[in-house]
Amino acid sequence: MKGFANRVETVQEYYFSAKLREVNQLIADGKPVINLGIGSPDLAPDRMVIDSLKSTVEHPRAHGYQNYQGISELRIAMAEFYSREYHVTLNPKKEILPLMGSKEGIMHLSMAFLNPGDQVLIPDPGYPTYTSVTDLLGAVPIFYSLDLEKKGRPNLEDLEMLDLSKVKIMWINYPHMPTGAIGSIEIFTELLAFAKKHDIVLLHDNPYSHILNPEPLSILSIPGGKDVALELNSLSKTFNMPGWRVGMLCGRADWVEAVLKVKSNMDSGMFLGIQKGAIAALSLRKNWFSDLDEQYQNRRNLVWKLADQMNLSYKKDTAGLFVWCKVPEGKTADELVDFLLYEKNIFITPGRIFGPAGEGYVRISLCMPEFKILEAINRIKS
Repeated sequence: MKGFANRVETVQEYYFSAKLREVNQLIADGKPVINLGIGSPDLAPDRMVIDSLKSTVEHPRAHGYQNYQGISELRIAMAEFYSREYHVTLNPKKEILPLMGSKEGIMHLSMAFLNPGDQVLIPDPGYPTYTSVTDLLGAVPIFYSLDLEKKGRPNLEDLEMLDLSKVKIMWINYPHMPTGAIGSIEIFTELLAFAKKHDIVLLHDNPYSHILNPEPLSILSIPGGKDVALELNSLSKTFNMPGWRVGMLCGRADWVEAVLKVKSNMDSGMFLGIQKGAIAALSLRKNWFSDLDEQYQNRRNLVWKLADQMNLSYKKDTAGLFVWCKVPEGKTADELVDFLLYEKNIFITPGRIFGPAGEGYVRISLCMPEFKILEAINRIKS
């Protein structure tokens, strides 16, 4: 054995991959762990979605390879969803690429745009996969900070002081994970001007736009958005379908085509039943989102109470599936996480896994029934 590729040394196993093994072992050992750490929706998809999958299984052509770009009906449904929800017009033949989850899109996009040595602007704190994929490809992550008092606005003034000549792409994410900062039209407008000035491709990761967010926003709806930006979106959070692995890439046709060149060499199409289920999900209207938000709002109110029990501070003008909390002085986030897990059988996530700016913070998920969050509150009280 001559050893592994050097790129394996640039990354560690994804935090939740390793940590959930520990959590699951504790559960197997009889510990009643309440998992408030991971953002996997526990609620079911709409019945129509499940029925669409089931009815397709009997189709004689359901089990063969599918089109690399997805069936045309799926791309049309995605285009109609963007038109209805974001007021964005997309050509379903050229400006939409269905994905097996938007997470794979992070790798495909990076492979399409990056050469070794290229630089990538990544939010700190931010989704760890932006950094790990950048490292795997031999590119260089450059971290930028966010002003959480201004809806998560990047500190562009600091970036303007850097040599940006090697920066190829910039990852942005609103509503932001993990902080829940909602972004704004003004922030998107500034970012588009910044990207155009420095010849940077903006990549907007947008899976949380319909979660506790009354005004869903796409960067492609901003004038000039299609010129310098692409957008990833997902059905995982919006339609309670994380295990189905359905996402989409939207935007400029020649850039989407370049990503397809990568993707078509890495899979053989999405199962037809999943595509049919996705079409059904994308047809759901406002009452689906309002009902979902009502449940998440009730849960968030309880998580705020849980945070209050631990003297954590947090902002309420946020969106998404998490509450981002600052740990009080005199205690570290890791100490709190370990205390809760090993003494109270409650799992929450340390902020440090999202970057250096996450030190001193924890993230609490809303993906748990109300009675479980109430139980967690009672454990803290006892």
